[in-house]
Order: sequence, then C-alpha cells, then structure tokens
Amino acid sequence: MLRDNKLELLAMPDIMKIKSYQPGKPIEEVKRELGLKTVVKLASNENPLGPSNKAIEAIKKCASEINIYPDGGGYYLKKALTEKLGLGEEQIILGNGSDEIVSLITRVFLQKGEEAIMGDPSFLMYRIDTQLSQARIIPIPLDNFRLNLPAMAKAITCKTKLIFVSNPNNPTGTIVEEKEVKSFLKDLPFRIIVIFDEAYFEYVEDEKYPQTINLLNEKNNIIILRTFSKIYGLAGLRIGYGIARPQIIEMLNRTRPPFNVNSLAQAAALASLKDKYQIERSKKLIKEEKEYLYSNLDKMKLSYIPTQANFILIKLGTKASYVEKRLLQDGIIIRGMKAYNLTQYIRLTIGTREQNEKFIRALHKIFLSI
Repeated sequence: MLRDNKLELLAMPDIMKIKSYQPGKPIEEVKRELGLKTVVKLASNENPLGPSNKAIEAIKKCASEINIYPDGGGYYLKKALTEKLGLGEEQIILGNGSDEIVSLITRVFLQKGEEAIMGDPSFLMYRIDTQLSQARIIPIPLDNFRLNLPAMAKAITCKTKLIFVSNPNNPTGTIVEEKEVKSFLKDLPFRIIVIFDEAYFEYVEDEKYPQTINLLNEKNNIIILRTFSKIYGLAGLRIGYGIARPQIIEMLNRTRPPFNVNSLAQAAALASLKDKYQIERSKKLIKEEKEYLYSNLDKMKLSYIPTQANFILIKLGTKASYVEKRLLQDGIIIRGMKAYNLTQYIRLTIGTREQNEKFIRALHKIFLSI
C-alpha cells in the first residue's frame, strides 16, 4: 500500500503546484463560524436582485421532471440565443458556467509546452486550466489597471496558442476599447485563438466597448464567452455559453461532457432571456449604486478603480487584510485580493442600497477605530 504522503506520485506532473481556486466565502459558512444571524455577501459579483421571477416559475414547472436527463444539446436555449444574437445554432456551445468552456478550450487547443497569454491579474481559472494542460502561463502586467494588448502582442512566440482577454477585466472592472481590439487582432497569427471573456458585458456603459460578435465575420480564430451567472442572477445554477465559428464549436463539443447543463439551468436561462424588465432593472441598480459608493468612498478619501462591471476594486493600503477580517466579523463578506497579488486592495460587489449602506457604515466604523 502506498503511503498517503506519496499518493501525489499517482497524479499528473506538478499537480501540487496548482493553486486551487478560492471562491468567496458562502453565507451559511460565515453564519456557522461566527454565530451570526444576518450576513451580507458582496464578494462574488452576483446579482443582488436575484433571478427573474420568470426564471423561478420556469424552474418550478420543470422540477417534477428532474428524473429525466436534460436536453444534451440545449436546443431551445440555443435557439433563443441565436435569435437574440443573430447567429446560427452551430455557433453556440452551452457550458456548466462559462468557466467550463474555458476548460474545454484549453483541453482542445493547448498542448504540453505551448503558451497561453493572459493579463496579470485576471480571472484565476485561466491560469489553472493552462497548468492542467501542462502549458506555460505568460502573464502580462496591466497598464494602469487595464489589459495591455500591445504588450500581449509583443509577448507572442512560436509557442503561443491562446490569448485570454477578460473584458471587462476581473478583478479591476476596466475595459479595452474597440479600436484597441481591432488593432490587436489585425496582424495576429491565424494559429492563435483569442478568447474574449465577456461575463460582465451587460453592465458596460462605455460606448467604446467592442462589439466582438461583429468580428466573427472577419476573424475565425476568436471565441466569445458569456454567462447567466451575473446580470441574469443564475450563479447557483451554473450556466454560460460560448460563441465562435462552427468549426471551433464542433471541436469543443467533442470534449464536452454529456448533459453538462442541467434541465433547471436551461429552463431558467431561457425564461431569463425573455425578461427584459429584470435586465434593465439590474442595470439601473448597478449604475445608481455605483455612484452612491463612489461618492462615499470619495468622502472617506479612499481610492478605487472606476468600473464598467458590477464590482469595485478599492485600495485600502496595508490595512486591506485587517479590514477584510473586521468586515467579516460584522457580517459582510467581501473579496480579499491576495490571490491576485493585489494585497492592498479589496473587491466589492455592488449591492442594493441597504447592503451598500451597511458596508459604508461598517467601513467607516473600522477606520475610526484604527
């Protein structure tokens, strides 16, 4: 029998070098650990308004049929997406969250020794999935908290296979503009796949934000990722989608697990697409509450990164870790940025006015006590 401390020898090389993804603490966990009755979670960029009522009703209607496997191809949801986006069904793949599609992409296109370029910091799953493919991570530092596309282009080598463009970027909330994207793609080698991760695109107010779907007619080596976890409020169901040329979708489908998107998620997503009121309501809330938070952070003389998403990166200096712990004791979960090497910052999900007021009051109280 192999000793427990030797079991890692059975795994793929360097598996223990991969840092596991650490999500924001669950509400119930904080309640149990700290004995709190009320906890506000402003850590994982969820929609504070929750899902559409239409989504909830759709879930109720199909709940009695969960003994049956879901539609593995997601026919009705893909049909609705194609009508909304003006695409063909063969251009869409559904995933158990858009991060599953990231995993499919690295599995299909990355081989051992090849390279994936990404912003630093950016969404952590790009790193993890690249490492699982035994490929090399090429991190490109941000320029004033924005992705540096020219530097990414300069980093391309004969081994480069993937480039991840998180837009808006997580955790900074900044965007790259359409003219920058077009310039970046202009001379990009055909052999490189560019992934535009647009998990937060619905929140963007900047008119210079790129319309990447239009680029599909010009470039056949791009993949666009979107999700139902953020503005649609379906994070607990895990559902997202990818958009690309049919040939790319076909290759991704060859590695996609069967029945990867459950029937409740498909029903809720389909219903959510039809609820335009809920989307506009969510956009309005984030726009208004963003300004409320900006105003109060300005009064406290705290710096932050202006955002195009539903979260704000706030600089607290050397007190960041301490403030994170104190907020947790007050029943407010925010996201510390140690995993992103931004140790002087916290990331705050924009909540309802009541939630944001609670955060500001707690933050003010903490700074008065320091």
